[in-house]
Amino acid sequence: MNSEIPTPQPGARAKKRNMIAVASGKGGVGKTWFSITLAHALALRGYRVLLFDGDLGLANLDIQLGLMPKQDLSGVIAGRLTLNQAVLDYTDGGFHVIAGRSGSGGLANVAASRLQMLGDDLSLLASNYDFVFLDLGAGVERTVRQLTHNAGRCAVLLTDEPTSLTDAYAFIKVTNAERPEVDFQIVTNGVNSTREGERTYNTLLKACQGFLKISPPLLGIIRRDPRVGESIRNQTPLLTRYPNTEAAEDIEKIADKLTT
Repeated sequence: MNSEIPTPQPGARAKKRNMIAVASGKGGVGKTWFSITLAHALALRGYRVLLFDGDLGLANLDIQLGLMPKQDLSGVIAGRLTLNQAVLDYTDGGFHVIAGRSGSGGLANVAASRLQMLGDDLSLLASNYDFVFLDLGAGVERTVRQLTHNAGRCAVLLTDEPTSLTDAYAFIKVTNAERPEVDFQIVTNGVNSTREGERTYNTLLKACQGFLKISPPLLGIIRRDPRVGESIRNQTPLLTRYPNTEAAEDIEKIADKLTT
């Protein structure tokens, strides 16, 4: 991948399908790890990838990557930087990052008008990339929903925990009511087996079909793998540290789906 940070072209129109929001409803299901690992898998295939930390209250993308950014999203929201100036080149992974501000709860209360401008700038910047991933915060708060509206697709992560399933359904329900054109795709993460992942997905699917009259497809199943936690603790992408593990194989299958 060419690591040169692109300059948005005036009037450029991003293809909405290349912007993928990563959501869950519930925290702690692996959204940030998933976003990093999938971005890395696509970058290794030669695609231009941007990873945007959209958790405006509890950003941690830079922490998982071991980065100490000199500029981040707080400078953009404060008007000190353009969004393009906040782009970092994560050379170890071959993709670009826009970091949030870890522990800065104030970013969660961004005015709707400022958030709309941020979304417009992101759509413009996205025209220079093959894939843009929006690593969203947990829940269904206004900021999460508004950032989701910029994406043509939304990967919803859930685990086999009952609360994860109900929160994922709640996120889909609220977002679908506001923007029925959003293409939801489901990822079951940290499951013991492919069969268990399919069972978890089918439970969510039945709820969506029965109450929302939609049938979000299964994007992928990621099996539980102790090496995931090890890679996070070492602030090193899984595909660098443990590229031949089950979880790495599962991420590669998802990358295959996104590129075929």
